[in-house]
Amino acid sequence: MIESMKLRKKCASVLSSATELKPENSKVYSIKEELFFVNGDWREDASKYPIMPFDDRYSSVNFSEARTPLNLVSFWITDIDRAHQSKKSVSVNGFLVMGITRDGSFAHNPFDGIPQFQIWPSQSQLPIAFQGLYTESKKNGGEWVICLLGNTMLPTREADPANPWEWMKASGQSFNQPPLSEDDQILLVLHYPMTFTLTNRMIHGELRSLNPESNPKYFDMVHISSQLGKSADYEFGSKSIISKACDPYPYPANLTNGGIDIYKGLRFCEILEDITPGQAFTIVPNWRCNKTDEFCSKLGPFGSDKGIKDTGGGFRDVRLYIQNVKCEQATARGNSSSARVSAVFRAVSPSENVYNAAKRSGVSNMTLSAEGVWKSSSGQLCMIGCLGFIDAEGSSCNSRICLYIPTSFSIKQRSIIFGSVYPVNNDSAYFPLSFEKLVQPSELWNYFKSSRPNYSYSKLDLAGTILEKNEPFSFGTVIKKSLLVFPKLEDAEAYEVSLSLLSEDLSFHISGLPDPICNTPAPKVVEEDTPYSPKAEYTEKQLLMNVSAQLSLTGKAYTNFSTLFLEGLYDPHTGKMYLVGCRDVRASWKILFDSQDLEAGLDCLIKVVVSYPPTTASWLVNPTVGISIASRRTEDDPLHFKTLKLQTFPLTYRKQREDILSRRGFEGILRILTLSLAIGCISSQLFYVKYNADSLPYISLVMLGIQALGYSVPLVTGAEALFKRVASESYDVSSYNLESSQWIHIIDYTVKLLVMLSLLLTLRLCQKVWRSRIRLLTRASLEPRRVPSDKRVLLSTLTIHVIGYIIVLILHSAKAGQRPLPTKKYSVVREDSRMLWEWETELEEYVGLIQDFFLLPQIIGNFVWQIDCKPLRNLYFIGITVVRLLPHIYDYIQSPVPNPYLSENYEFVNPNFDFYSKFGDISIPVTAIVLALTVYIQQRWSYDKLTQTLMFGRHRLLPQYSRMYERVPSKPYEAELVSDVNSTAANEKDNGDAE
Repeated sequence: MIESMKLRKKCASVLSSATELKPENSKVYSIKEELFFVNGDWREDASKYPIMPFDDRYSSVNFSEARTPLNLVSFWITDIDRAHQSKKSVSVNGFLVMGITRDGSFAHNPFDGIPQFQIWPSQSQLPIAFQGLYTESKKNGGEWVICLLGNTMLPTREADPANPWEWMKASGQSFNQPPLSEDDQILLVLHYPMTFTLTNRMIHGELRSLNPESNPKYFDMVHISSQLGKSADYEFGSKSIISKACDPYPYPANLTNGGIDIYKGLRFCEILEDITPGQAFTIVPNWRCNKTDEFCSKLGPFGSDKGIKDTGGGFRDVRLYIQNVKCEQATARGNSSSARVSAVFRAVSPSENVYNAAKRSGVSNMTLSAEGVWKSSSGQLCMIGCLGFIDAEGSSCNSRICLYIPTSFSIKQRSIIFGSVYPVNNDSAYFPLSFEKLVQPSELWNYFKSSRPNYSYSKLDLAGTILEKNEPFSFGTVIKKSLLVFPKLEDAEAYEVSLSLLSEDLSFHISGLPDPICNTPAPKVVEEDTPYSPKAEYTEKQLLMNVSAQLSLTGKAYTNFSTLFLEGLYDPHTGKMYLVGCRDVRASWKILFDSQDLEAGLDCLIKVVVSYPPTTASWLVNPTVGISIASRRTEDDPLHFKTLKLQTFPLTYRKQREDILSRRGFEGILRILTLSLAIGCISSQLFYVKYNADSLPYISLVMLGIQALGYSVPLVTGAEALFKRVASESYDVSSYNLESSQWIHIIDYTVKLLVMLSLLLTLRLCQKVWRSRIRLLTRASLEPRRVPSDKRVLLSTLTIHVIGYIIVLILHSAKAGQRPLPTKKYSVVREDSRMLWEWETELEEYVGLIQDFFLLPQIIGNFVWQIDCKPLRNLYFIGITVVRLLPHIYDYIQSPVPNPYLSENYEFVNPNFDFYSKFGDISIPVTAIVLALTVYIQQRWSYDKLTQTLMFGRHRLLPQYSRMYERVPSKPYEAELVSDVNSTAANEKDNGDAE
């Protein structure tokens, strides 16, 4: 009760102007979903008593220079207590989060827990929980007003106003535990307009402390501003203000000069609302301005900070966002249509975080609130723009905005939307500011479903000149044309379909490196798209194709080449494009104005040659794309640049990707066949030892353990380790339909089932060998050394493989700097982890090599135990050897790997390493066959015969035959079931035979 009285006392001024809540008013039931805002702005009246600190001491120098801190605030209503509703108010709970941020992270939802101040480098955040009242008022044309009392844990401020946050400077200060003080004397009042219009669309409020100024918890008043959200209703009707800019309509803008076709269809609102959300528009430099530097460097009607002024009128990295678009299209009358549009144009400085900029809702001198009309007769959207805070008369509405959606494109026109902002009745206020949104290939098909876009070529003659200079007649060119096949139109497809498929093959988004490739290159991304259907034309010499493309480069070294617009010719016989390029120079307006040879502000004196790899015989030619970018300007020209040559990572064409996907099914069937063969071989060995129990103890458990490990790995990791390489199956080109098909799933499950069966049969064979040795140990208890043991076998095998692995590391370390790092799925491999990654990868590969040489422990055991029997059936060890060799044979005869640089195509191996290169696919099978022949000879000849055979003069390669491992006969398993007396007798007989 006391709290309620306190609340009503503090909110007395709000309640005094409140009107009675009518029962039919449904707003009370929807305020939770509507009366909220995110990423609004806040500012304090003065800095004498700040509400919170901000620390940027630990930000990097470049980071601090690039971005300025933003004061952001968000508010939500969390609960409505209708049980405590009066005639003029309803009890509500709310939550507010205000902060200062530089790194882009900020709360976008209310969170549970005790509200308390938090601070970390480049981020301060203060949540406040509120309880209060919702009311309605007739002031300012009708308002919803919320008055709330808040509670939080404020940061403790020092007594000295000059150093209010002295505790932050203390060495070793923990940002996780700043000194806090509880404060429940916080008042928040927010005003929402009932009707959102051009001149009344702002949400505003005040946050103030109820403590006296002498209290350390006191802070200066905080002003809050935001604008309507997506759920708010907007009321069009500012005709008198719009007429200042758009009467008469249309406004005669010069943007459509030059033969650009403009969209005049019935889907204008749909296209506009699809394109604008979250999309950054580029500001065009004032390259046509010819007045003073101050005038030509101004960012239209918007304010300018240091980041904008430093661009010198070139506006590099200055962005424009179009927010809160409301578009109502009128019913079409015949072939004509119109639409009413409302939006907010927000300019963003290079020093502002782009992530937060797209979501901000505050009002400032960087925002233009706009309303206007679009008519299909001209295709022009004409709007009045009002800067910052707007009064009822619209005195700040002094800008005209003209916006268009083009349907024709050229090398100098690549925008899906473009427009300009003009001063109204005062040409000396600022130079018209132009903006545009560059088109993406997919957008053409998404937005223009009924009206088909067109492309106008203008640089083909110049591209033909580049072709003649770069492709002189030579014998090598003739051979190349006759032997190699490059991407071309497919005869079997419809013409438009064939054009689309060729465009797909000629487009790529792939990492690239400077050419020639250095040892430790910094990866770049090269992206080329051919968004417009090329037109095929015959020439006197050969069939050439007109192409238009866009080349994008990322990296600090290529800031002036971030985007190149290309147009020219493609020769499908040589796989080369000869292109003229235009780039957005992004220099100061002075340089652009003095450069008289610019075309629409673009530098088009650029020649580009793109060389594609062949679609066949790629093992003969480097399967990468070569790109050469050269300036046709003289070296003393300020816009001249050095010739840039790039080489991409290997490119995969459409048909090659289809082969990759279809190969998975074939390899799955092949896995099933090889696993079935392996199961048959193991089963054959189990039947063999049933009738040859005397030789059973001489099977190496190390050999069986290696095989069991090989079958266990795929069950643990989910990969088919039998075929170590899932040939050419990349995450980037995986097919959802193929992977999700029932047929592929059946193959995968069958493979896993067969792998498990192979493991169980191998373990059963291990069990039989182990039990047979236990029985021998029981019969030869006085001479345990006569029973075969794998200790020496294991030690010898480990020694050999450790030495081999060390040799591999030494050999590969010499090549470490020559191999590019792979890009693993869902992760990035850093340069400083190269050595660790290579060791891990090589270890995995060497484990596969150990499985290929699974007979090595058996060979060592045969020599150690000096066998005179046949422990392994020929079908078993020869069959398993064949199974192990089939992947290498398959790798050798299959088509070349499309992406040899990208190891994410392979789950266990990198084909660049020696194990699984073409050399490895030959050397490993040869070695495995030699091991199988050795086992065959060991079992066919006695140890004594082998010793005599491997003598050179008087020198023996093998130790002299010893009777230590002379066989201790083992009885069939049925002997375990007879009586103890019979067993004792049998043991005595066996001992006598042995003696």
